[in-house]
Amino acid sequence: MPYAGNGTELIRKRREKVKEPEEYRVILLNDNYTTMEFVVEVLMGVFHKQREDAVKIMLDVHQKGKGTVGVYPYDIAQTKANQVHALARQYEFPLKCIVEQA
Repeated sequence: MPYAGNGTELIRKRREKVKEPEEYRVILLNDNYTTMEFVVEVLMGVFHKQREDAVKIMLDVHQKGKGTVGVYPYDIAQTKANQVHALARQYEFPLKCIVEQA
């Protein structure tokens, strides 16, 4: 190990590359039964969207068949999808949410 000249050892710092977590997209899917207002409430409650953003996403779901809600690390994305499914079951709506790699 190299010395600093005064008898002390220099400690080399190893720089480890930290890999960023992979990102996953959370997507709501359209169905013919879940109300638009329920979708807006889910977006505001689970995903903390402002009403204006929630309405825009809900309209994407309604008009395009699906809408991207956000991009998160896997664990967070899966937890949010599970929360959506739990709320949908509680209120007896068939709302579906999928998680896919971004």
